Amino acid sequence: MATTRGRGPNTALAALIEASGASHIWLARRVNELTAERGVTTAYTHTGVSRWTVKGMVPRDPTPACLAAALGERLGRPVTPAEIGMGAVRERDPDVGLDFPRDPDTALRGAIQHWSTMLNRRAILHGSFAIGAYAVPTVRWLGRPADAAPVTPDPAGRRVGRTDLDQLWKASEEARRWDSKFGGGNTRAPAVARLLRERAVPLLQGSFTEQLGRELLTAVSELARVSAWSSFDMGDHGAAQRDFVQSLRLARAAGDQEAGAYTLATMSLQAMLRGYPQEAIDMAQGAYDRARHAAAPRVLAFIKLAEARAHGRAGDSRAAGRTLAECEGLLDSIRPGTRDPAHLAYLTHQRISADAAEIHKDLGRPEAALRWGQQAGPMSESDFARATGIRCTVMAVAHLQHDDLPSALAAGERAAAILGPVRSARAHGYLRDVTTALRPWRGDTQVADFLHRAGTVLASA
Repeated sequence: MATTRGRGPNTALAALIEASGASHIWLARRVNELTAERGVTTAYTHTGVSRWTVKGMVPRDPTPACLAAALGERLGRPVTPAEIGMGAVRERDPDVGLDFPRDPDTALRGAIQHWSTMLNRRAILHGSFAIGAYAVPTVRWLGRPADAAPVTPDPAGRRVGRTDLDQLWKASEEARRWDSKFGGGNTRAPAVARLLRERAVPLLQGSFTEQLGRELLTAVSELARVSAWSSFDMGDHGAAQRDFVQSLRLARAAGDQEAGAYTLATMSLQAMLRGYPQEAIDMAQGAYDRARHAAAPRVLAFIKLAEARAHGRAGDSRAAGRTLAECEGLLDSIRPGTRDPAHLAYLTHQRISADAAEIHKDLGRPEAALRWGQQAGPMSESDFARATGIRCTVMAVAHLQHDDLPSALAAGERAAAILGPVRSARAHGYLRDVTTALRPWRGDTQVADFLHRAGTVLASA
């Protein structure tokens, strides 16, 4: 934790901290978490942050890079150590996990190496999202979503059986359930990362038939997608991008266009939420076009919903409405006997209504947002705490757009209460949107009280 001598106030760092809205307490805690992921133990407090800003002290590596990453999480864009007045730091293998080899055997070896050496999360700086990192994987998957040749198993490896695959799918389902309850930072989230290293990697190094091998790659692809979403939910965007790319590449090696399209659509959601709606539209449309004759209707509906969300963020109400209708039509097309993946059972008309409410909020159409929100119906707070809390924040902002301050405060209060114990940077970002929207009314006593309570929740996140 040693630092170099101060050089006077670090105004660049102070300005970025103010712009991010981060408290010194939160920032110190997040830096400690990020340095721990790199194998370095630190115990910074708010006084340490003050030394960096007021006295201009510069902490030893890897703290400057971790401090920049923490601010990048709050600002929603990459921040460099140079931007915070702490010079540049050397990163180790910045592109590890982001490559998308053409050869399936090379891709398999790359995934094994990635999770074997990087899964402890200490060699990767989390927090930065780079839309350009998706360019090559997306283009190559769209050009060939299924490898013609299977991967080559290791004949000397352990024999992979169907029980192994069942355990991987069960682990993915459990991880999704805990993620929905408590957010990507829940105590079960690290188990997904360990499972990739300790269970998936040995299986990928095993002996299997061609058919079982393809099914294995699909199962690991889904586990990687779940791990990526959990990392994204916690604001670890760099880690999320790496797992998403590995998920997409293994789906191609499996010859599973449906799995690849599902992953690419999830990547589209990440891009949209990170501020790249146009790129997100391209990704979702590409996923749909490639998988429209291979994927189940509910998977295609998910892809269309991702596209509609991106159109909403892009401000294109006509395209958003058209795509939403296509999404609902795909759900309506499901009949008894239609192939229907169990892990997408959550995608119902009520779920679409909840997303439609957010789309219309983004479009600045509060009346439509509130109507869709009423159609969404209730959710179990115990099973879907994060989603319920996010819904409340969307309704709060829509009520403000509709000049209904009392209803906005009621929805905001419920959101703060629900999201308090949820470990999700994404969900807390939604709550922060509510506090930002309420600033014009901060002179109101009730608003001031709510802002204080919400600030407490955000500071403890």
